[in-house]
Amino acid sequence: MVKICCIGAGYVGGPTMAVIALKCPNIQVAVVDISTARINAWNSDTLPIYEPGLDEVVKKCRGKNLSFSTDVEKHVAESDIVFVSVNTPTKTQGLGAGKAADLTYWESAARMIADVAKSNKIVVEKSTVPVKTAEAIEKILTHNSKGINFSILSNPEFLAEGTAISDLLNPDRVLIGGRETPEGKKAIEALRDVYAHWVPVDRILCTNLWSAELSKLAANAFLAQRISSVNAMSALCEATGADVSQVAHAVGKDTRIGPKFLNASVGFGGSCFQKDILNLVYICECNGLPEVATYWKQVIKVNDYQKTRFVNQIVSSMFNTVSGKKIAVLGFAFKKDTGDTRETPAIDVCKGLIGDKAKLSIYDPQVNQDQIQRDLSMKKFDWDHPVHLQPMSPTSVKDVSVVWDAYTATKDAHGICILTEWDEFKNLDYQKIFNDMQKPAFVFDGRNVVDAEKLRKIGFIVYSIGKPLDDWLKDMPAVA
Repeated sequence: MVKICCIGAGYVGGPTMAVIALKCPNIQVAVVDISTARINAWNSDTLPIYEPGLDEVVKKCRGKNLSFSTDVEKHVAESDIVFVSVNTPTKTQGLGAGKAADLTYWESAARMIADVAKSNKIVVEKSTVPVKTAEAIEKILTHNSKGINFSILSNPEFLAEGTAISDLLNPDRVLIGGRETPEGKKAIEALRDVYAHWVPVDRILCTNLWSAELSKLAANAFLAQRISSVNAMSALCEATGADVSQVAHAVGKDTRIGPKFLNASVGFGGSCFQKDILNLVYICECNGLPEVATYWKQVIKVNDYQKTRFVNQIVSSMFNTVSGKKIAVLGFAFKKDTGDTRETPAIDVCKGLIGDKAKLSIYDPQVNQDQIQRDLSMKKFDWDHPVHLQPMSPTSVKDVSVVWDAYTATKDAHGICILTEWDEFKNLDYQKIFNDMQKPAFVFDGRNVVDAEKLRKIGFIVYSIGKPLDDWLKDMPAVA
């Protein structure tokens, strides 16, 4: 029986291995992590991550051919294929600070694999890593190999949170990169055979190592670029009276462009987009390509501009001050159907409002108080280190309360900011909310989820990203 082990029980490792176990009942799958709390959660009824459909898959396979364990070395030693899905945060100091990926956790995983291996292994990069990481890992493994053969593969994940299980069950493509040697080709075939249990072979793309590593960074950069493009247009739409939804719809009808990722918003978030683009920028700079680096840097600059613009619009609309005013924040996760808050635009928007002395009341159906307080008190990039290496108890941000329903959040508020497009926010009783708010009552829709005209009829002053402005907002232009 083939044995697979995955180091790292996070957003990528957990769901990916659960689906492999589901689709390959003849393969023994172990997910290992040094965090006891995380492994305990995977073995409980309350999984450590929220992802539609994940519960059912895990419960179907756990105890049969899927296990979760903290005994990392035992499972690595026994396995034939080792997936490595550890954190690759952005460096905060030293060479490449603020851009380069920190490969500390990757390197220690590689050294541990070399240390405990007693038989030949295929080692698979599952974390998003810079181009040429495989080469570095290969060197560590071969120099510490004790006569054991290691084959390195790159198998980047292309999951979208909120749809990860359906993405895994029915992927657009599975990408496997390896060495173009007899051993490399054999390793690629072994991994291809695993995925071929349920993925049509024409969707399994086999490339060299560098192409696979770069394809992941490129895919995320292209997606983020689309979001920044439509967000840049949203600013122009507001200035000219155009409607960004109509513009995006017209543009998306061009089959060469297509309609996906053209929703204007307060900005993109998630664990990968910013990190991967910064990584790409650093690689370009290191390879003597400053013009290419500058081009990709602009995608992040527009994203930061969009968040700043949103905060400025809130403050200027509310008589140029939010000091002491209660503002309801609806949604904190970076998008709907996930509890993930990594790099969510809500962090920068909330920090901007707190900086202007607003009092925030935050509600998100999937994000708890501890996580929100942690996010608002952590330094940039701290989130991407394992939990036990993050600041222990986050200092509570005093002008922030976290509540468990939208009506409590909005009661007595001067304004509402919608920062995540949860479906429930479309169907709230806005008349009831209006009656319980301070007047004038503002709605700042950062995701274009509400019917602005309907809300205006109730009496709200509404700002929707990229839509024609209320007369009120025209009279009080946001100063960037």
